[in-house]
Amino acid sequence: MALKITNNYSPNFNVNKRSKQNIKFIILHYTGMKKENLAIDRLCNNNSNVSSHYFIKKNGDVIRLVPDLYQAWHAGKSKWKKFKSLNKYSIGVEIQNSGHNNLYENFTIKQTSSLKKLLKFLLRNYKINYKNVLGHSDISPNRKKDPGEKFPWEFLSENKLAQWHSLNKHKLKQNRYKGLTIKEKKEFLINLYRFGYNKIEKMKKSQNNKFLIKSFQRRFRQEIVNGIVDKECLLIIKDLTSKR
Repeated sequence: MALKITNNYSPNFNVNKRSKQNIKFIILHYTGMKKENLAIDRLCNNNSNVSSHYFIKKNGDVIRLVPDLYQAWHAGKSKWKKFKSLNKYSIGVEIQNSGHNNLYENFTIKQTSSLKKLLKFLLRNYKINYKNVLGHSDISPNRKKDPGEKFPWEFLSENKLAQWHSLNKHKLKQNRYKGLTIKEKKEFLINLYRFGYNKIEKMKKSQNNKFLIKSFQRRFRQEIVNGIVDKECLLIIKDLTSKR
């Protein structure tokens, strides 16, 4: 079934249009609000200073809030690779979920199905590399946790709609909690930066590393998010960077 999109426009966007070629990323978010109608109201409230291009409801309905060629205000202070302030270069998709500060429930099958269709359309239309489908926590690891460790990244990767590692899960799990040498910890961070994550400005090294590791784990080692890098994490990031 084709994707059906309804319009409910938000006033929160930059009035100058951008070129189609400038759209290089898709950033996925959860709303972090218990009530869906209140989340939509906030994204469309002139005083909230937040918005996104699309909103996916619990029942899978998709709402367009801001046309693609305008900058919606969804990413905030953000970095990925050499890019800063990713609002300029991205399309933002908000998915209804109460988030970590509330119940943080599983995303619904209907939401995932609609997101799959939406991503296929956007990637094709703007010629975006599927490796540039990111979570808000990837680009703002010290500020954001969304879409979080319950988000179905692996499922999206099976449809070439996001990146995932290619390692055997059973063998990989055998390396969980195995400690790393100082050299291996440095190797992990080097690969993390090579992959796209950035150091957080004006932050102590130990705190910076913990935020980055947790962000990485929420995305690629979702069972345990503890901010401690182990052999499992090292193997995953080495596999991912070998495919960049």
